[in-house]
Amino acid sequence: MGGILAEGLLRAGWDPGEVIMAARRPEQAQEAERFIGVPVVLDAAQAAAGRDVVVVAVKPKDVPTLLDQVAEAVTPPQLVISLAAGVPIAVFEKALPGVAVVRSMPNTPAAVDEGMTAYCGGSQVDSAALETAASVLAAVGQTINLSEDLLDAVTAVSGTGPAYVFLLAEALTEAAIREGLPHHAAEKLVLQTVRGAGILLATSPKSAFRLRAEVTSPGGTTASAMHTLEDGGFRALVEDAVRSAASRSRELGQEAAAQDQAG
Repeated sequence: MGGILAEGLLRAGWDPGEVIMAARRPEQAQEAERFIGVPVVLDAAQAAAGRDVVVVAVKPKDVPTLLDQVAEAVTPPQLVISLAAGVPIAVFEKALPGVAVVRSMPNTPAAVDEGMTAYCGGSQVDSAALETAASVLAAVGQTINLSEDLLDAVTAVSGTGPAYVFLLAEALTEAAIREGLPHHAAEKLVLQTVRGAGILLATSPKSAFRLRAEVTSPGGTTASAMHTLEDGGFRALVEDAVRSAASRSRELGQEAAAQDQAG
């Protein structure tokens, strides 16, 4: 996700000289420099020192270790933006006293500037810092400012959400092939249907419920399909999936906090 954001910033007009990344392994650094086009160093503290904005884009379990590495390099008035799922702002504020911290949850459509990122500010964040964070995150899509207690739910809905859509597209494609469609036709039909439905839903003033009702004629093919999905517990499965993802997000945060305390 760090690479995706860096590419988005460049597309949004940032100069390559304004962006620097850090990687843990030389091969990662070389690959990132080649494909993204910004300097990549192997020292996180070096990358963070003197930067107005520092973006933390590592796995949740690696956050405490990274914060130890950059603790002396990151000081006020720098702004830290976390992309790490589940990790509470408190973990960052403990390691970086006085530093403004914004926790965010982006998603992978950011790769095509269609991301959805929710964010919230910590105790040291003022309106200017929040505006800066929103500007950085908006380089790859839309943003929404929410309270931190909602971020685990955000992770389960929009953070994990693209995977739900991809799984649906995968299942639809397989079902189309079983109905006799050749693979290339099944894939094209499904991809454009998902794309078109998404654009229609995003741009129409009508709700998802209303749009579905309009395409579901009584006794028709769509009604038959909807009955099968409802009878099979489709809604309950979606609720269970979201609940499971939210629970795992909370667990990741607790694990990071416990690791930080142990350290």
